[in-house]
Amino acid sequence: MRIGVFVLAAQFPGQEPGRVLADAAELIVAAEEAGFDDAWIAEHHFMSYGVCPSATTLAAVAIGRTTRIGLGTAVSVLSTHHPVALAEQAAMLHHLSGGRFTLGVGRGGPWVDLEVFGTGLARYERGFGESLDLLLGALTGGPVAADGEFFRFGEVRVVPPAPLRPVVACTSESSVALAAERGLPMLLGMHIGDADKAALVADYAARGGRAREHVAAGVAHVADSTEQAVREIKESLPRWLEPGLAGYVPVDGRPRPSRDVPKYVDLLTRIHPVGSAEHCAATLLRTAESTGIERFVLLVEGMGEHRRTLENVRRLGAEVLPMVRR
Repeated sequence: MRIGVFVLAAQFPGQEPGRVLADAAELIVAAEEAGFDDAWIAEHHFMSYGVCPSATTLAAVAIGRTTRIGLGTAVSVLSTHHPVALAEQAAMLHHLSGGRFTLGVGRGGPWVDLEVFGTGLARYERGFGESLDLLLGALTGGPVAADGEFFRFGEVRVVPPAPLRPVVACTSESSVALAAERGLPMLLGMHIGDADKAALVADYAARGGRAREHVAAGVAHVADSTEQAVREIKESLPRWLEPGLAGYVPVDGRPRPSRDVPKYVDLLTRIHPVGSAEHCAATLLRTAESTGIERFVLLVEGMGEHRRTLENVRRLGAEVLPMVRR
């Protein structure tokens, strides 16, 4: 089993964004020291949900401060990135890290980012497959050209090439189909439980997908008892989620999706490793057994305070990781 941390750079009320980013870099170093296998970094724009607008930039910083831990993006948003430019960045990180980098990509959402960066709603709605194929072509180092709906350019050869196979965030049948058709592993979100994850894995296989290195995101918080861990997360997490989720602003005036935050936090504590060390380990093992997924990225920033985050990482590394790796 391969266990990583999911670095959102979550900004709790009263925190300064620059400090949050510096703490996120320190978190990755602490995760390596605690024995985690990976650190996957999120990309968000214009919101406190996550204050890292460039996952590849933070990954580059982390590569320079670590020696062993894998670094990944969860995810770089293809609807607002040029796929060839993203392939160039990913290839650099692959080579500069000695092969420790994994590129995660996703379609994103219908948010204001599309307007600000000039890519538009149509590319979000129809352009993910075209962008993904260009990204894959660019990563091979072979000649790549475009004559599609959203990209048109003459043949170029991307330097340097990199033997990377991206991981694709999948939240719908269409994204599962795209990943399966291209043989790319899926990244599944922390908002769904084991049954839904297992169903997506089965759907992927039924569509002919052959990758087995799927990744599941979750929340992890360890305490002396499960009751204490659940109580702490239920008290802390809404302080970030309420203003954070409000930062998702649709580009076209459609109603913003609403979520009952206390109910959502309750769900997270029930389906993810939030509890005693024994409970956290048992939860991860249960998910692996029921879904076939053996790669996890865990949000560890749930308490908000950087000191508490580092304490959580160290306890997870010392008490939980040995139990799931027996």
